[in-house]
Amino acid sequence: MFSEACDPLKHTSMYERAEEDSEDSDEEGGLGNVSRIIIRPPGHSGKAKRGHLCFDAAFETGNLGRVDLVGEFEYDLFLRPDTCNPRYRFWFNFTVDNVKQDQRVIFNIVNINKSRSLFKDGMTPLVKSSSRPKWQRLPRCEVFYYKSAVHQNHYVLSFAFGFDKEDEVYQFALTFPYSYSKLQAYLNALETKFPESFERATLGMTIQNRKLELITFDDVKKPEKVDQKNLIHMVVILARIHPGESPASYVVQGLIEYLAAANQPISKALRENVVFKIIPMLNPDGVFLGNNRCNVIGHDLNRTWNKLSQYTHPTLAAAMKMLKEYDNSSCYQVDFVIDIHAHSTLTGTFIYGSTYDNVYRYERHLVFPKLFASKCEDFCQEHMMFNADDRKSGTARRFFVDALSDNVNTYTLEVSMCGYYLNGTNILTQYTEDGYMRIGRNLARTFLEYYRFTNILPIPPVDELRTRKGRPRTHRSRTRSRTRSEVRTRPKTVRTYAPISYTDLSICYDSSSSPEGSPIRYMYSTYGGFRMRPPGPPDQYSLSSIQAARFSNLDFSSDYRFKVTSKPKTTVEHKMPPIEILNVPPKPCLTIIDFNQLTRGGLEAATSGRSFEREKEKIRRHTVKASSSRKA
Repeated sequence: MFSEACDPLKHTSMYERAEEDSEDSDEEGGLGNVSRIIIRPPGHSGKAKRGHLCFDAAFETGNLGRVDLVGEFEYDLFLRPDTCNPRYRFWFNFTVDNVKQDQRVIFNIVNINKSRSLFKDGMTPLVKSSSRPKWQRLPRCEVFYYKSAVHQNHYVLSFAFGFDKEDEVYQFALTFPYSYSKLQAYLNALETKFPESFERATLGMTIQNRKLELITFDDVKKPEKVDQKNLIHMVVILARIHPGESPASYVVQGLIEYLAAANQPISKALRENVVFKIIPMLNPDGVFLGNNRCNVIGHDLNRTWNKLSQYTHPTLAAAMKMLKEYDNSSCYQVDFVIDIHAHSTLTGTFIYGSTYDNVYRYERHLVFPKLFASKCEDFCQEHMMFNADDRKSGTARRFFVDALSDNVNTYTLEVSMCGYYLNGTNILTQYTEDGYMRIGRNLARTFLEYYRFTNILPIPPVDELRTRKGRPRTHRSRTRSRTRSEVRTRPKTVRTYAPISYTDLSICYDSSSSPEGSPIRYMYSTYGGFRMRPPGPPDQYSLSSIQAARFSNLDFSSDYRFKVTSKPKTTVEHKMPPIEILNVPPKPCLTIIDFNQLTRGGLEAATSGRSFEREKEKIRRHTVKASSSRKA
């Protein structure tokens, strides 16, 4: 009547699997992670050769249950389900070595349990190698996600990859891994660097006897007498309740780094007015084992807040005890409880909230998401949701609504495992580790904005919040004048002419030519009392010959041809000659062109000879006007 349950690790290889594992495979088990298993082609025995791939997932956060060779260069990979719960199969993290240079393979992950996934929207697996430790995403053209009838109608993730170096160990993962050991190393380093900024404590122990870390930022001055007007405000941050959602750990790390910075004015203002309690990893056992959603006994902890047990959920019980104590305290007021997750089917950053029958409480509940949206360029309002779904009653967001007082705002902050779309475009920007940490920094800035909005924090001058980036000490500072000149806005330039003034010069051109045939120019001063003559026969490369050649090519009409007047050899008096005696030559001019107002074809018109013809017409009119006034 009921169909037989399918084993998620059921053999699907076209080759016969050996009854006994080789000695090189270290007796890899069926439901555990593979441990240094070497895949040989059919009929091959003896020592493994270069190109016989060696798979390994027997390390912290590793997940790969089985490998089958189904073709000459194609492998079927089976994910190991969560411990004690075969339902969840999505997280993977494994290494491959013993490769041959330029060897190309196809990996098929054949037992993913999710029908909806960001692999359909452009997400690709991550890869790094021993000499290139930075994670990189595979090209989208090499990744395919589809439903396969050959693999029991499971969704299959197939991707092609080429190994370019032989002595490399390649690692593949769903998203950026963040292990329990990495958290411990990070907190140790941070404790050494900022010993006075925060307090580190152990809130409880897990089933496998791992620490539940608690980070506290508390520089608030305790009042002598506490009443309703001077309560100490508190923010509680929870993360990594699902082991496979490693981006949540990077968000928390960005928040912790921002709050721990000693010289940051925003961080200092927050620490001196608000207490922060951060639990960076609520499920250390699941993270260590490489599970996707469950703890070591197969329980999804974000569905069991309403049925806590000290024995099966010790981390949740310890966190709930701490929240109850501070919520019932007469000195503290818990304002926020934010549970940070990573989403595998939606893009961007968004918030899940709750709905309330009290209209005033619901309006107050909407303030923080609106402020957070203004701080994040990757915030997606389309995915934001506020509901009171009974199916989510076991989540932290829904359970704390009834378990804690009405002053507490509980949210679920979701970040995408893939990336976000730029505003108004279809461009998908992939998240990096620093991109996730930037979300944590934006979260801290939103808290500052919220507490100023609610008059908890004073609003200081802008100069106090801006960090001044000084010059390095090796740089010698320059002395500046105390009086600064007023900077005036530059007016728009227009097309004008800049004439060269010749009011003090009388230029005469001799009609005779030199033996070489070039005209000779004489220049007399009518103001300075000196006279210049050309020295002997001119040279064709001399400055006078070159300057005279500029005017020798000009074709002037007979109406205003230059008249050569003889000058006496006596010294001229130091006074300006009358205009009637001086014959003004055409003034060479420079044209100033406004390139901001220049249109297509305007440059050719601006630099053509028509502008010079207009200038000649102006000179002719001026000469006629001067002669008529002289006759009168």
